[in-house]
Amino acid sequence: MREIRWRPTIGDPTFMGWFTVVAYGFAAMLAGWVYWRKKDRIWIGVALGLAALCVNKELDLQSLFTDIGRVASYHLGVYEQRREYQKWFVLGTITSAGILAAWFIFHHYSFWLRYKLLSSGLMFLMTFIVVRAISFHHFDMFLKSSVFGVRMNWALELGGILLVTLAAIAELAKPVRLK
Repeated sequence: MREIRWRPTIGDPTFMGWFTVVAYGFAAMLAGWVYWRKKDRIWIGVALGLAALCVNKELDLQSLFTDIGRVASYHLGVYEQRREYQKWFVLGTITSAGILAAWFIFHHYSFWLRYKLLSSGLMFLMTFIVVRAISFHHFDMFLKSSVFGVRMNWALELGGILLVTLAAIAELAKPVRLK
């Protein structure tokens, strides 16, 4: 345990870090409101998942898992080959996400049609978070790059949150069906 560098502190105490926390919190609140109004169980799962991501954004728990992986790979004697493992993990994650998305759409087409925006946002966000959590050097460099002053990290993470938020707003705009 003493080899792990992670400590339970605020992980991203910047304006954009806190803005992202607020965005997660707002999206979680909207998803909870959709559940409360519509009693559609998918939305309570979305609300709880986003609330967990809201807490994680500042606690930076993925860094804890990265540290555990670093220490374990060192003790297993495979640390020197970590870049190769990371590359295959990223490619596997992206490929798996694509296959899962295609499978999900094929087998749950009516759900996909009803929740297209929500499904897209969640898949986008989850894929981004998993790939980001492994801290693959080249991917980190891409995330730290910016276009017109906007870092790719912000655009990708906030983009996924925005899709989920828009899905919740769209669902709230629909009339409530009485059962």
